[in-house]
Amino acid sequence: MQGIRDRVAVVGMGCTKFGEMWDKGGMDLIADSCFEAIEDAGIEPKDIQAGWYGTTGTGATGQMVARALKLEYIPITRVENACATGTDAFRNAAYAVAAGIYDIVLVSGAEKLKDTGFAGLGAGGGVGTFVEAPSPPPVQFALAATRYAHHYGLSYEELKTALARIAVKNHHNGTLNSRAHFQREITMEQALNAPMIAWPLGLFDCCGVSDGGAAAILTTPEIAKKLKDDFVLIKGLGLTCGGMQGQLQDWYDFVHFEEDVTAAKIAYDEAGIKNPRKEIDLAVVHDCFTITELIIMEDLEFSPRGKAPDDEAAGTFTLEGELPVNTDGGLKCFGHPIGASGLRMLYEIYKQLQGKADQRQIKKADIGLTHNLGGLPGSFTCAIAILGKRD
Repeated sequence: MQGIRDRVAVVGMGCTKFGEMWDKGGMDLIADSCFEAIEDAGIEPKDIQAGWYGTTGTGATGQMVARALKLEYIPITRVENACATGTDAFRNAAYAVAAGIYDIVLVSGAEKLKDTGFAGLGAGGGVGTFVEAPSPPPVQFALAATRYAHHYGLSYEELKTALARIAVKNHHNGTLNSRAHFQREITMEQALNAPMIAWPLGLFDCCGVSDGGAAAILTTPEIAKKLKDDFVLIKGLGLTCGGMQGQLQDWYDFVHFEEDVTAAKIAYDEAGIKNPRKEIDLAVVHDCFTITELIIMEDLEFSPRGKAPDDEAAGTFTLEGELPVNTDGGLKCFGHPIGASGLRMLYEIYKQLQGKADQRQIKKADIGLTHNLGGLPGSFTCAIAILGKRD
């Protein structure tokens, strides 16, 4: 089987500011991000042969993109796959280019969540037995946090300190990004003593809710060379969907997410990565909660099992560290407009590989990874993308 490695190039990307965008509708977010991507690629809208639109609730069909950009009568597919929506739209577009069906395609992701009046994400749910107790996401991930502490013998103070370091790190990175919703430093003391949301997760352990849009232009490497010098290449893509067995069986451990592990293996194999911690230069991952990022570090083989708190203490994942993580501020500072988040992550990797990440630019950026995780512990969809500089 021939994988995706080096068969598709990213030649343009765009990203709106994320936040409470009361003055913009869904089509505004689509237009702003897509026209930035189109300009960045050095093409015109008429050059786009097909499109993919990722959203969970901002428009029911691909007509949202067609109307926003006046792209009449080309195929535009709407994609929804929980929090992996944006990356999955990117994945489907990449496969179409790699298959030789299209030469130049558009990927758009957008979400208007603040208009719903709902305090949480307001999406997902799925079919259950209808006898489960109400368990919103903070409760489910709080279970993962308490189980992690129990499994590895951490005291409450040790767990909270590890989680606080993640929040402080990501908030610092967010202050360096003008497109982030939250651009405010926080202290360890603030993170440790914040109001409790779902014990042991406090206010700064949970990401916010935002509006936002992001976009990408994909093409073949041959066409990319004619458009610009600093395009990037897709090295690997992985997506796996759990069958809810973790919630149905009593063997689920809550200290690892199997969907992370399996999706990472697919992407690593395609990209030819044997030692992720050494070979990947930066990662932007799905920090919906600080405990999620902690577990992800181990699932993606950035830290040994049970040792992510030690790496957080050592500064391994800071901007100056061995493997910077969430260099743009992550979901913690961008919030989570579901359809846009995966593409926002790819936007950060794209800019870092080009050396255009401004104050948060890391010294060595040749290979970058993005990670999305949608669902609840025991039943996830996970999407991973790996980008690299052109050879």
